[in-house]
Amino acid sequence: MAESLLFSFAESLIGKLATAAVQEASLAFGVHSQLQQMKATMDLIKGVLLDAELKNLQSSALSRWLRQVKRVFSDAEDIVDDFECEALRKYVVNTYGSCSRKVRRFFSSSNPVVYRLRMTHHIQDINTRLAKLAVDRNMFGLQIIDHDTRVVHVREMTHSHVNPSNVKGREHDKNEIVKLLVQDGDYQSLSVISIAGMGGLGKTTLAKLVFNDKNIDECFQLKMWVCVSNDFELRNVLIKILNSAPNLTQENFNNFETEQLQIRLRSTLEGKKFLLVLDDVWNEDPTRWHELKEIIDVDVEGSKVLVTTRSHAATAIMRTKPSNLYLLQCLSEEDSLSLFVKYAFDDGEEKKHPELLEIGKEIVEKCGGLPLVVKTVGSSLFSRFDKKEWESIRDMRFGI
Repeated sequence: MAESLLFSFAESLIGKLATAAVQEASLAFGVHSQLQQMKATMDLIKGVLLDAELKNLQSSALSRWLRQVKRVFSDAEDIVDDFECEALRKYVVNTYGSCSRKVRRFFSSSNPVVYRLRMTHHIQDINTRLAKLAVDRNMFGLQIIDHDTRVVHVREMTHSHVNPSNVKGREHDKNEIVKLLVQDGDYQSLSVISIAGMGGLGKTTLAKLVFNDKNIDECFQLKMWVCVSNDFELRNVLIKILNSAPNLTQENFNNFETEQLQIRLRSTLEGKKFLLVLDDVWNEDPTRWHELKEIIDVDVEGSKVLVTTRSHAATAIMRTKPSNLYLLQCLSEEDSLSLFVKYAFDDGEEKKHPELLEIGKEIVEKCGGLPLVVKTVGSSLFSRFDKKEWESIRDMRFGI
């Protein structure tokens, strides 16, 4: 993680600690107070990160402190991702039944007592390390800066373009989602298909592959792509949908009232079978979804909403049917290696460096099948042919 991203990463992580999924999971496993302690200490540390990043070149001790902060925050993110995954597992099993073959394949059964003890130990360890870092921050005379004035964000707004040659191991997933979207039979005017899973799995990339598939072009008269993220305020979402609709891109909807926006959007959708992608949905307020659904449901049979989300609650409030919930899995080691080679070498260059390729295989094993981790690590090694440097990456803890 680059130094300039640490503050933004901390903000994002603290926000995830406050989500309903993590809160519910922490209460269920009896570690809520420990997680609240973690969040509070992170807030203290986050307050001085911007000043620390500005001054770290002047002090080797401060640089070491920042590296320790990165490691602890990364380990804490593992716990958050674990809770999100566990919450999704419990939701799917409780809602759709453990008899589902897909559920059994995706989730291994876990012993709640063992899981609780393991998580409690990890959280206690992180809280101990955070407490020391919080005390140590006072040695450097750092100022509290609450807002990052730089144009740096952990989560950028997404778009629908993708180069399929840069994607590995998702052809089957794409075909399954396309089938769900183009199939007839439920006779609904609007239905929701959700791609769910932890961060870094490539949910957005998969949605892009689907969005650009020729079968989708043939099935839907209108396609729209909207990156929602944390902003599910009705007026803003309506503007984003209208801005993504073809032939309306020349209009400025920012000055429209909500009433004008809903009239224009319903007029645009009327009589058209459409696909609307809502990427990176975090909204867990059913009222907001129902408000949007009432507007976009214009009674055209076969129209679909494709959602990508980490939140099990989001899939629930959007009334995703069991058959329409697609739980995205990690890449196989073979596909992970193929993706790693794509980003770590020029075409065919890996053949010239067999030693590095062997080290690369060991690195890929530690990436846990997460495409984002594979691409990030692979890109960091591009055009670097020092064996020791590759071994150093191999021997790092990736925190997954």
